[in-house]
Amino acid sequence: MSAYKDSSKNTWYVKFRCKDWTNHVKWITKRGFNTKRNALQWETDYLAQQAGNLDMSFEDFIQIYKKDKQPRLKESTWATKENIVDTKILPYFKEKRLCDVSPSDIVQWQNNLLKYRNPENKKSYSPVYLKTVHNQLSAIFNHAVRFYKLASNPARTAGNMGSEKGTEMHFWTTAEYLRFAEEMMDKSLIYYSFEMLYWCGIREGELMALTEKDFNFAAKTVSITKTFQRIKGKDIITDPKTPKSRRIVKMPDFLCEEIQDYFQMCYKLRATDRAFPVTKSLLYNNIVSGAKRAGLHRIRVHDLRHSHVSLLINMGFSAVAIADRMGHESIDITYRYAHLFPSVQSQMADQLDQIRKEDL
Repeated sequence: MSAYKDSSKNTWYVKFRCKDWTNHVKWITKRGFNTKRNALQWETDYLAQQAGNLDMSFEDFIQIYKKDKQPRLKESTWATKENIVDTKILPYFKEKRLCDVSPSDIVQWQNNLLKYRNPENKKSYSPVYLKTVHNQLSAIFNHAVRFYKLASNPARTAGNMGSEKGTEMHFWTTAEYLRFAEEMMDKSLIYYSFEMLYWCGIREGELMALTEKDFNFAAKTVSITKTFQRIKGKDIITDPKTPKSRRIVKMPDFLCEEIQDYFQMCYKLRATDRAFPVTKSLLYNNIVSGAKRAGLHRIRVHDLRHSHVSLLINMGFSAVAIADRMGHESIDITYRYAHLFPSVQSQMADQLDQIRKEDL
């Protein structure tokens, strides 16, 4: 028997031997169970986890998935994944055996999410968010199929829900942005933050991670080498979003002058301090209020990045050049902003017609 009574505390504990991943025998002890049955159930679940037994509960497999995946992901990426799992997936599937989850279970789970309405504003989940949630569940089952011999992925069989981001872009023209910026001029930190976002097209996290030493005013550049995240109440500086995101952005002359003026106003700013100590909520609140005062349609802070791309396209720059500045692959720029590039279909047709005439 591996379950024992701890008479001094009137609780039960389990103590048993098992082999770890190196095939060495080790003793496992777990205390504090109210009943012998609970103690033995914990032992059964633990051994199932160690063996990768598909009879384990979905909740137990999540612990295996976490152990396998978390060390390989950025902290911010795992935090996003964990939040979706804890709030949208585990409440529905946690007590089911992993091998018993069927495509029909997935469909019922999808229907519950599709029917959800926020109690305050009656809004449903967005199609993009629904697709993201489904993809997280499918990734869990893919892991079980690939590494733990689950026969098939029921989430794939059930099919996805939601949709990818549409091609519609929300952005401001330069004239609209300047009207907005005028409303921000009495708030130096906010004003210069938005100037960097619009005229350099950098991401919010990249802005918030910048320090004074990232600027080279002689070369008129700013180096993007890191990003800022706030995870579980902690401020964290991490690597940029992708390897391509690590880049040097050339600044226009007027922006160099503005940022130098800004640094002169900053009291006791050290070279390693955050140059723009704003929060995402502070930027959001100001873009909403500023847009309203300027009589503009509301856009998100991230849409300033779209606005910068739109400006560069209108100026005639190629997708390759824009991608280099934005920290994207050129194919991503072509795909996401294709509708903004001027059409050359007529020019193509005219040249094909000319070639045909020359051969007659």
